[in-house]
Amino acid sequence: MLAALIIVFREVFEAGLIIGIVLAVTRSVPHRNLWIGGGVLGGVAGACLVAAFTGALSNLFAGMGQELFNAAILGIAVVMLTWHNVWMARHGRELGREVRAIGQAVADGSKSLLALAVVVGVAVLREGSEVALFLYGIVTSDGGSAANLALGGVIGLVLGALVCLLTYAGLISIPMRSLFAVTTVLITLLAAGMAAQAAAFLEKANWLTAMSNVVWDTSWLLDESSIPGKALHTLIGYTDQPTAMQLAVYVAVLVITFVLMRLSGSQPQAAQPART
Repeated sequence: MLAALIIVFREVFEAGLIIGIVLAVTRSVPHRNLWIGGGVLGGVAGACLVAAFTGALSNLFAGMGQELFNAAILGIAVVMLTWHNVWMARHGRELGREVRAIGQAVADGSKSLLALAVVVGVAVLREGSEVALFLYGIVTSDGGSAANLALGGVIGLVLGALVCLLTYAGLISIPMRSLFAVTTVLITLLAAGMAAQAAAFLEKANWLTAMSNVVWDTSWLLDESSIPGKALHTLIGYTDQPTAMQLAVYVAVLVITFVLMRLSGSQPQAAQPART
């Protein structure tokens, strides 16, 4: 539930920031709410299609190499989580300026209202699609109940939307750097845990046989099946009996992610293309 809350909150907050910027810049534009609302609905519909597509694939593979399919989904989720963190480290600062520029162009009359719908729709579709894939990855790696996952997602959605509304209204001021720094660390740990779980699935399918020795056994101290153990398993990928391969994959994802973020964050951003 906690992992779902973190991911949904982060993605909703990012999409909400873009929508808030567009709303703030185009206050004087007639009918802007209709076009922005249409963009939001279009993005949500597209994200739902991605979720349905992922679920359909899962059903097709049930009983036919399910471990390999689960490992593949987790691998894709890890890549997307890592890419997301690296991209934000490189483009996060300029994103707001680019969205403001588009909103101002619409307000000045040099761009049509369709541009607003496209910007908002793409933002919602992108974040929603990431949520769908990440949540499926959580289900695959954690095996938690759908009710807990849904509850965490709903709480994350409400919190993200509420924070965005309060920020847009000027009632609260959030240090964006600190917020994104904390959620980036949590998402990186979550990605590393998913990668280790993907390695575990490949080991079960006998696709990974090297470094299969158990490094330690902490089940006496904290059983993975206990409530605290499940919480740590979801948040940071805790396993009470990890193999050497799982541990190596976990550490590798952490190192690669932080190195790529450091390299991307140190590069000039002025000439980078817009994400939206």
